Parts: sequence; C-alpha cells; structure tokens
Amino acid sequence: MQTMDHHQQLTLSVAVRDDARFANYYAGPNEQIVQALQQQWTVHGEPYLYLWGAPGVGCSHLLQASCHYAEGLGHQSVYLPLDELVEYSPAVLDAMEQLPLVALDNIQAVAGRPDWEEGLFHLFNRIRDRQGHLLIAASQAPGHIGVQLPDLSSRLSWGMVYQVEPLEDNDKVLALLLRAKRRGLNMSDEVARFILTRGPRDMQGLFDLLETLDQASLSAQRKLTIPFIKAEMGW
Repeated sequence: MQTMDHHQQLTLSVAVRDDARFANYYAGPNEQIVQALQQQWTVHGEPYLYLWGAPGVGCSHLLQASCHYAEGLGHQSVYLPLDELVEYSPAVLDAMEQLPLVALDNIQAVAGRPDWEEGLFHLFNRIRDRQGHLLIAASQAPGHIGVQLPDLSSRLSWGMVYQVEPLEDNDKVLALLLRAKRRGLNMSDEVARFILTRGPRDMQGLFDLLETLDQASLSAQRKLTIPFIKAEMGW
C-alpha cells in the first residue's frame, strides 16, 4: 500500500491496518456491500462506490480491507483518511489517479473547504479518465455532508451508494467470536456475550478490548473466562 512517501511534506503515516481485512469482518446485514467491494475488480463490477454510516459501523475497516484485497490481486492502492489530511494542502491528491484504487475515508472532514472540494473534483475526473477505481466513505449520505461545489456533489453519487448498517447484538457476538478465532484466542459464546454486556457498544471499542484481554490472558497464562475478565477489568 502507498504511504504517501513521494510527498515529502507529508510526514504522517497513512498505512492501512494489517488486521483490517475482509476475513476479519463479520458482514451480517452488510454482505451485499462486501460483495460489491470485491466485485469492483470483475468485468461487471462498479468502479465507484460510496459507503456511509455512523462512527463504529466499519466503513474505515471496509475501505482498508478493499485496499488489502486489491493488493492481493496485484493492484496498487492508496488509503487516504481525509480527517487526518485536512490540515495539509489538497496537493497531496496530485497524481493519485495513477494508482488503480483510491480509497478516500471520512470525506465529510473536507466538505465546505473550497480548496479541498476543487482538488477532489479534479481527482475524480482524472480517475474516471484513467478508468480507475474509487472508494469513498463518509458519516452521511452524499447529499448531507455539506459539500458546496455542485460539480463535486454530483460526482459523489457517480456509482453505487451503500449505507453500512450497525450490527445487532447477536451479530456483535458472532463478530467478536470471529475476531477472537482469527487471533487464535479460544473464547466461548458465553464469554463473548458477557463482554458485550459490559464493554463498549461500538465494534472498534469491542475489538480493542478483545486485544487488551488477549494480551492479559497471555501474560497471566490464564484462559479467557468470565471470572478472569471481571478481575482484569474491575467489572
């Protein structure tokens, strides 16, 4: 994945998380979105996709997983979290269209900024001219993020628009169990449900908690049981 090294003035890392992969994502009600993201690279796939949803539903994970997936097929990609890049010049977007996949996360962070809106407008046109692939994620639907430039607003809906739905509690349990299994962690359904009742409500918070508990169980050489979790977390 590109980490923007060719822009010397940009010092922060925008590398994707290694664990942000489709194999780590429990799709639940969002299975159609995962399929659309993977089908981007097929003959009948949609090259432009816009995902939106509340914080914690997994939009960032899906964009980063798409970058990993593209790389696995031999296509270079770049992941750009615009909430982290907004303080830089939109010149960071220059030449990005040369990569087969551009993933723009948290696009609402630059909405209302004339320089960024114009930069994105021209980037979208360059990507289309090169027949590239574009992924966008935002907190709201295209017409509700506060974009002022009409031409950019129209381009946000070029392709398919999907709302990423939050998981119900039963699906959150299954997502926890999947993540635990991928970490090589033996966790029961009962323990997963206990974590869900006491832990954060958002999935990233739950996954971060799972990582903490995994490290604690390894350090103590203890199985991940409810009594152990109660003692470790003070619950």
